Amino acid sequence: MLRHEHPRRPTLEGNVAVRDGRRLSFAEYGSHTGPAIVWMHGTPGARRQIPLDARAYAEEHGLRIIGIDRPGIGSSTPYLYPDLLDWTEDLALLLDTLGIDHVRIIGLSGGGPYALAAGAGLPERVRGVGALGGVAPTRGPDAVDGGPIQLAVRLAPLLSAGRVPLGVVLTTAIRAVKPLAGAGLDLYAMVQPPGDKNLLSRPEFKAMFLDDLLNGSRFQTSAPLADLVLFTREWGFHLADVKVPVRWWHGDADHIVPFRHGQHVVDRLPDATMSIIDGESHLGGLGIAAAVLSELMSLHAV
Repeated sequence: MLRHEHPRRPTLEGNVAVRDGRRLSFAEYGSHTGPAIVWMHGTPGARRQIPLDARAYAEEHGLRIIGIDRPGIGSSTPYLYPDLLDWTEDLALLLDTLGIDHVRIIGLSGGGPYALAAGAGLPERVRGVGALGGVAPTRGPDAVDGGPIQLAVRLAPLLSAGRVPLGVVLTTAIRAVKPLAGAGLDLYAMVQPPGDKNLLSRPEFKAMFLDDLLNGSRFQTSAPLADLVLFTREWGFHLADVKVPVRWWHGDADHIVPFRHGQHVVDRLPDATMSIIDGESHLGGLGIAAAVLSELMSLHAV
């Protein structure tokens, strides 16, 4: 379908002023007056990393989906939060500006910890959290070991000290290869497990990822480095503090965030269920966006 090959622009896109003179950029899809869902992109990613099926579902069911650029991507001011919980104060300001009282939050991969932080920090506003292969804690009493994230843990001092210059290098490199973005995504897909390879071969997902990459990295690309720094710190809250309902989806063949990491988090959350995505790898949750949205919209405040 044409809408899959050429993603439509967001219904609304802009910037919101947050603390300390900074700003967060966002993209909105669906109904401007419908129930709100914040979709937190993966690492790397940006505000348009929202499956086209999710956008279509929002239009069909009168939902309002909002993707938010984390600091250092898109037009969001570069910034390193002291911990993940601190970002929820910016989220509250963004929700206030957009006239949103209650929200549900979905986080893919590196967006998962941000979604959980919102559940811990804004329980009176967050009706439910959905995590798609979310990253697990690496520090503190909730920590789990193993997986590729341990490389970031080992490199934490270097990432913290060199985050700004590394961000400049990363931004310059991405700008240089932008004309080859499509071919580069094809090469990346070739070395992925079957689940992610199949998903990335679908025209609608390739179009979504390229649109997100080309728009999100237009000005800067330091957000992934800030994410990695925060993931190697204590999050500022414990999993037991997330008392809102959490629904977790995880591919049992996930090669980036091991399935046991997801199960470890779910076992420690007060109100959480795990849904296994059979045979899928890290991006499997993107392929079931409609089911995820349906499940989250069935949740009510506790």
